[in-house]
Amino acid sequence: VIQEQFGLKTSMSRKGNCYDNAPMESFWGTLKNESLSHYRFKSRDEAISVIREYIEIFYNRQRRHSRLGNISPAAFREKYHQMAA
Repeated sequence: VIQEQFGLKTSMSRKGNCYDNAPMESFWGTLKNESLSHYRFKSRDEAISVIREYIEIFYNRQRRHSRLGNISPAAFREKYHQMAA
């Protein structure tokens, strides 16, 4: 199984409990509200491209996250590595 190749453990409680993975559920809602609801995709490739751009360019590098002190994940990671060095 692919999880074992990367040393990951699948963890789930009961069926249909969205609270088990609240951060991911929140992300999907944000993706839908901030990006996907503004598009009518003509192809699967177009959808993949838009989602990839949203995550890699906007969400991780530009969008400020309140949980990270109102900085982007990229800025948070950089700040973390500076403090750890």
